[in-house]
Order: sequence, then structure tokens, then C-alpha cells
Amino acid sequence: MSGGHNHTVRASRRHLKPLGVALVLVVVFLVVEAIAGFWTGSLALISDAGHMATDALGIGMALAAIVAAERTTSIRRTYGLYRTEILAALANALLLFVVAGYVLYEAITRLSSPPDILSGPMMLVAAAGLVVNVIAWRLLREGADESLNIEGAYLEVIADLIGSIGVLIAAIVIWLTDWTIIDPIVGAAIGLFILPRAWRLAREALDILLQSAPERINLDQLSTELGGIAEVVNVHDLHVWTLTSDMDVGTAHLMTRDGADPHPVLDQARSILQSHGIAHATLQVEPESHEGCAEINW
Repeated sequence: MSGGHNHTVRASRRHLKPLGVALVLVVVFLVVEAIAGFWTGSLALISDAGHMATDALGIGMALAAIVAAERTTSIRRTYGLYRTEILAALANALLLFVVAGYVLYEAITRLSSPPDILSGPMMLVAAAGLVVNVIAWRLLREGADESLNIEGAYLEVIADLIGSIGVLIAAIVIWLTDWTIIDPIVGAAIGLFILPRAWRLAREALDILLQSAPERINLDQLSTELGGIAEVVNVHDLHVWTLTSDMDVGTAHLMTRDGADPHPVLDQARSILQSHGIAHATLQVEPESHEGCAEINW
């Protein structure tokens, strides 16, 4: 039973162009922001540039993962390269942790002796960064609903958009009041804002890599429904996991009464699995009198 593969590939292919445009915008601006951060002495700008660097890496990995996922299966990689998307999402989350740690360390260091900051250029760069992040947010919004990896890049862009707002506010405050300590405060706030989002993305990616059952699928209910099929007397070795975004797979053994026709059993089981969003499943139908399966039971 299949169908999720073509849907996933078509959905991913639709997002290649917006991902490419977003990547170019982010890369160009992060260079501008990093240079401006060191020039103006603003930790908030530097931290935002660092976060935009992870945006660029995240979007780049999303592009690479889509291309890799379209490659055909091989004798060794029977599931193709779908998991590269999840590996990219995990790497993205780890990068976010690194950036957040650096920003928080720098913020603590600067709180005791905040440096002089050029508020005018800082304000202009922060405003431009806000515009870039709004554009990137709009480009990635649709794809975030269909791909965990694109969702990771999308969440980073949202966090960076909020960070740009914070940097802009800090620049205005410094320009009006010369209260430079707000710069490391905003930098620290950006770091703290990144952490829970990085944790959620890492947890979701690890759950997939560990082949945990998706939270939205109730395995007890699924087993009960499969066991309710006419002629089915037992359901065992039921396993459900996520291969990649929007593609859940499963396996199950369905024990039937001796002499039962397996065709309607398979048809009903397939319908039940599809109703739970399982795109591909391998089902073993075995008669009640069959022996030996228990020896290899998980």
C-alpha cells in the first residue's frame, strides 16, 4: 500500500523556488548584518546575524533534502534518502543551540560593561532585516505545513523576525536615551527565544530517527480496529513510525481463522490504516493454525 511517496515529492518540489529565493535573501543580508554588528558594536545585531546564518543553513539543508528525497531507491537504500530531511532538521536544531549559547554568553559578559553603539546604522540595518524576514516568512509559510525540515527553517525565520523587531526597538531606545545596556538584554532575549524552539525541533527529529510511533496515532485504537475485521482473531507485531514528513509507515501481522479469504481482510486493513494517515504498510496475513511466528515476535 503506497501513495505517500508521490504526494511528498510533488509537495516538496513545489517549494524549491520559494526556498531558493529565501536562501539568497537571507545569505545576502546576514553578511550585511554581521558586518554592521561589528561596525556598530551591537551584540543584538551580531546575534541576529548568527541566527540568520542558521536560517541560511536550515533553508539550504531543506533544499538539499528535497533533492535527495527525489532520488530513487537502491539495493542498499530501500527507503531512498527520505531520512536526509530529518537529519537536516536535527542538525538545524543543534546549530540553534550553539547560536543561543554563544549569544547568552556574550550578553552576560557585556552586561557589566556595555560598549558604545552606533544607534543610527544599527536602526537602519535592523529595519532592513525586518523586511527580509517578513519576505522569507511569507515564502516558507505554506511549506511549513507539509515538511518538518521546512518547518524548522520557517520557525527560525519567525524567531529571527521577532529578533529583528527587538533589535529595532533596542536601536530606537539607544538613539533616544543612550541606554546601551538594552543591547545585550535584547541579545540575551533572542537567545532565550531560540532555545525552546530548537528543543521542540530536535525532539521531533529524534522521535522520527528512533522510529517512535507518531503522537497523533493511537496504537491501541488502531489495533482494536484491525482486530475488529471479520475473520481476524489476533493482531500482533504492530509497528508504526514516520519515515519523513507527511509519510507514516507501518507493519502488522493479522491472524485469521483457517480457510478465511485474505483479500477482504487486506482491503479492510488498508482502509483502516489509510484513515489513520498511514501512507504505506506491509501486512502479513497468517492462518490461525500457522506456527512459528511467536518465535520471531518482537
